[in-house]
Amino acid sequence: MSVLVHALAQHLATADPVAATRLASGVPNPKPVAPPGLSRRVGALLGWWKWGSLVAGVFGLIACGAMMAVGRRNRSTLAADGAAGIPWVLAGLTLIALSSGIVGVFL
Repeated sequence: MSVLVHALAQHLATADPVAATRLASGVPNPKPVAPPGLSRRVGALLGWWKWGSLVAGVFGLIACGAMMAVGRRNRSTLAADGAAGIPWVLAGLTLIALSSGIVGVFL
């Protein structure tokens, strides 16, 4: 791939020096801008989704605990499934909590 880019840059440098300068300067990277009037609405929608996801995570932890409690006697697979679900619920809650920070790294 780099050979192709190098050949293209050489061709542009010999054919058009201005085009070579544009290629060397890189691709423009503008900051994201919300459409007029949507910023507040989208922020509210994201807040609702985050709140609902956190509530679902609490229910998930409660469900895992209930599965472990019910599966304690003669239902060891149910208890094991409940215990195995805890790391998944915690990973999901962690991803929800860090989602805006993760996306912010790429902006």
